[in-house]
Amino acid sequence: MEHVEENGRAASPVVLASLGTAGVFEALTLLATQDKTVRAASPWQDDPYDVVVSLTQFTVPMLALVIALRLLAWQAPGGADRARQTVRAVGAMTALVGLTVVSEWAAVIAGTPAPVPGTWTSVLISGLVASSILTAVSAVLLVRWRRRWGPSGRWRYDWLGDAVFVCRRIPVLRRCAGPHAAAWVRRRAMTVFVTLSTLAAAAVTIAQAVGERWTDPLLIAWFLIVVATSDLAFCVISNAVAGFIARPPRTRTRRIAEVSVVAGCVAISAATAFRDALWPLFGTGSLTSVPAMAALTLGAGLVTSVVTAALLLACLPRDPSSSGRRRFGAAALYWRRPGTHR
Repeated sequence: MEHVEENGRAASPVVLASLGTAGVFEALTLLATQDKTVRAASPWQDDPYDVVVSLTQFTVPMLALVIALRLLAWQAPGGADRARQTVRAVGAMTALVGLTVVSEWAAVIAGTPAPVPGTWTSVLISGLVASSILTAVSAVLLVRWRRRWGPSGRWRYDWLGDAVFVCRRIPVLRRCAGPHAAAWVRRRAMTVFVTLSTLAAAAVTIAQAVGERWTDPLLIAWFLIVVATSDLAFCVISNAVAGFIARPPRTRTRRIAEVSVVAGCVAISAATAFRDALWPLFGTGSLTSVPAMAALTLGAGLVTSVVTAALLLACLPRDPSSSGRRRFGAAALYWRRPGTHR
């Protein structure tokens, strides 16, 4: 118990520092993307830099929110697992912030479009310097914590269990939040990820279509697919890193299908970011047609999914050993034992 408490105390400065970094980053990002005057002076307003910024301005606050909410259950059973999983989520959030900072510095160095001298450009670059310093500090704290505590062992707790732990103490939510609900979510985690990604993408697409006054149905549908697939990749990858939902072991076919889908989702985002550079390989002139843009980006995702599935079918063993099972199997069994998490 003493080790668990010490583990949690050691993780607290890392978590709080990274949440502060994420808050500063998000405030500066919203300023650079949501105000038209400021956006016009932004050195990273164009792709591929803008794709990275657009992705992280939603994913970073989502991670920060769930990390902050988990602090409500910080003293619940499973402190060692909670500290390690939370720090892993913090690491993913810091990595996203760092990726964006690198992308923004690349835009500043490239100078395309040419920076417009003015107050807002100076403010944005000063904010970038501040974000870079804070991100570096958070990264150092993460590395020090990782070296001190080493790799994690087998987990018995997850974030979903903490959510149930908190909800069962709220009278309104007590009836619908329990082990059976958690087990249902664990069995259908991919369905949950797809549903949440689609709903989030629909909200973003509606806001974008209204704000930009889009009227082309194909453009709206393409944008919806791009955002939904990027959100789905984020959900699956971040869950693999931080263990939000403990998933039971899956069949070889299902694992191959999921990995292939996620690979295709990542390829769609990458193709969207670098579409102008990729287009000369397949067409002529500038990429201004929505059908051509949709064919290029979605086609890249489809090809990547098919190639990934073929490679995995050839390389992945047909009879996976117990070492290939998900580390969360114990968590799923844990929730089947009544009365173990009160």
